[in-house]
Amino acid sequence: MSFIRKIAFPISIIYGIVTSIRNRMFDNGWLKSTRFELPVIAVGNLSVGGTGKTPQIEYLIRLLNDSKKIAVLSRGYKRKTSGFVLADETSDAKQIGDEPFQYYQKFKDIKVAVDEKRVHGIEQLLSTNNPPEIILLDDAYQHRKLNAGLYILLTSYDKLYANDYLLPTGNLRESKSGAKRAQVVIVTKCPENLSENNQRNISKKLKLDSDQELFFTCIAYDDVVTDLKSEVTLEHLKDFEVLLVTGIANPSPIEKFLKSKGISFKHIEFPDHHNFSETDVNKIKNSFGAIHSEKKLILTTEKDFVRLKDSVQISCLRIKTKFINRKNDFDTIIKDYVE
Repeated sequence: MSFIRKIAFPISIIYGIVTSIRNRMFDNGWLKSTRFELPVIAVGNLSVGGTGKTPQIEYLIRLLNDSKKIAVLSRGYKRKTSGFVLADETSDAKQIGDEPFQYYQKFKDIKVAVDEKRVHGIEQLLSTNNPPEIILLDDAYQHRKLNAGLYILLTSYDKLYANDYLLPTGNLRESKSGAKRAQVVIVTKCPENLSENNQRNISKKLKLDSDQELFFTCIAYDDVVTDLKSEVTLEHLKDFEVLLVTGIANPSPIEKFLKSKGISFKHIEFPDHHNFSETDVNKIKNSFGAIHSEKKLILTTEKDFVRLKDSVQISCLRIKTKFINRKNDFDTIIKDYVE
């Protein structure tokens, strides 16, 4: 922890008091919280930064899409618009945000919308033609004006909320006690071979209630990289000079994965949800041009790909959520709630 974060601890105490009072007002009904009749599943976290919400939302889409009409609602972080926007063929990442645009591009038979006011967003979705039967909320854990039917709380293996502190000393948006609102807690980005003993130790740290379910997932990387026109297998990528470009909260997992596959790369790192400017694009192109190998490739994440693909020739490495164990139990919880 940096010195600045340590001396900011008194601010964290004040911040904690304010968020606790707010939560208590919603818990006691002093502030209005709207609940809808259709199933609403909220996926979120207690901390700022990446915990794997996007692949978890995509997992839910794949799980439910064959049986139900689905809509994904997000606030559309760092978009250039405001209010309710329903994605269509004219949408791009600037209009609706990178993650919603990624959902829209990958899943053509679902509705994707953004609205900073989630209650209003759901009302608008329900007023559309062929309205959804299920709504998945992306990053809405602290949006207390909406009372979702099922809350899924994510926490990263290497940054457990139980080991963290409130902003600005730490990265928590609210007190650790906020985890009690979740019916399901998922520890994400775990080592694939995470032992049962380590799982038990983490469970003790999180101190969940008896009616809360705990699961462990890891990142499953695709075995190819693609620019949507052609593919290169990871085995062949070993022969390439790779320029890795990221604008995500924590790029260390993809760095570790590429190294584990024997893939050499240079890394240009931007902040999370970075809006790539012309200067940024030129920096990427110049760095790529400085690589003299005949086999070279610019690689990025799916989230960054949707923002960069129209500006530079680039490929992405896709990921999915993979349950280390008890996958069927998780699926059953979700399907039982939906039905």
